[in-house]
Amino acid sequence: MYYKNKVVWITGSSSGTGEAIAYELNKQGAKLIISARREAELERVKNNCENKENPVYILPLDLEKHDELTQKSIEAWNIYGKIDIVFHNGGISQRSPVIDTIFDVDKRIMNINYFGSVIITKALLPKMIKEKKGHFVVMSSLSGLFGIPLRSAYAASKHALHGFYDSLRAELHSEGIKVTLICSGYIKTNIANNALTDKGEKFATTDPEIENGMSTEYFVKKALKAVKNGKKSLLLGGKEKIGAYLKRFAPELLAKILRNR
Repeated sequence: MYYKNKVVWITGSSSGTGEAIAYELNKQGAKLIISARREAELERVKNNCENKENPVYILPLDLEKHDELTQKSIEAWNIYGKIDIVFHNGGISQRSPVIDTIFDVDKRIMNINYFGSVIITKALLPKMIKEKKGHFVVMSSLSGLFGIPLRSAYAASKHALHGFYDSLRAELHSEGIKVTLICSGYIKTNIANNALTDKGEKFATTDPEIENGMSTEYFVKKALKAVKNGKKSLLLGGKEKIGAYLKRFAPELLAKILRNR
């Protein structure tokens, strides 16, 4: 299997899609490094991995603590002596109007969703370039392609990821560095519950769209196939995926739909 013996580092792996990716890659024989803030939850994920013969290393980190991330990245590399694939999965969402959202919320979302991933990537790149291989899998969103109401900072952070990793891919293609941007729609996770409100508090409830979204198992199946095939990007979702095509071919229609949400 493609992932057998691959060293894979997954941020945001204590819940949601990151947790589901960890379980599936463990089944397929990957050597895992799982990271998130909550060490107890990482222990739970490790204990729930079915393939007990395959190593699962816990590396707690906080994507907001930027001054620690370079050292964490070096530590991650040294665990197995290499990293083949990084799943940049850690992040946080938002549920608040622009006019009411305090700047600290905008800054926090960018710090977690964008700058955290960038720091880790820059720390690993010299080693990956020396090895002439490495694959960054970036969990973006359809909001990385078009902004929607009540997600201004979240959409901005995802747009920023696209700009950075598209540029990185173009610069380092000849060095064997790959990038896959996964632009998903609604997935049934706790992303809405953990989203930030206008004052930075937890939204603490869910959205009907999230509740009716795709399963994490379906998401993981499609995402891992795209990574295996070296796809540069993947659009994934239900009817909301149409927005990506409307943005390109019928932007006025998309703008009208978003205004009426």
